[in-house]
Amino acid sequence: QVQLVESGGGLVQPGGSLRLSCAASGSGVSNFAMGWYRQAPGKRRELVARVSSGGSRSYADSVKGRFTIFRDNTNNTVLLQMSSLKPEDTAVYYCNVRTNWLYDYWGQGTQVTVSS
Repeated sequence: QVQLVESGGGLVQPGGSLRLSCAASGSGVSNFAMGWYRQAPGKRRELVARVSSGGSRSYADSVKGRFTIFRDNTNNTVLLQMSSLKPEDTAVYYCNVRTNWLYDYWGQGTQVTVSS
């Protein structure tokens, strides 16, 4: 069983930066992929960024060059550094752990609002 606790959301102006943090508890987390998804009102949940257990990173095209995902296997945390934020980045952001048998664990979600 894996539990995820997110923090770091909030209100930021366009062009600003924000860092999201997710702490994972449970056995075997360091062996699984970790990532961030987001869901805007009226839209489907979408992958933002993911980092494999080996450190390979992938990003949605919409955030490449602006967002960076970091992983700390010692502390079982995953961070999402978001820069040059745009109003279209406004969404609830969810931390995710995907096991090797493709089971997904989710955090409770944290709101990110980009607005002037």
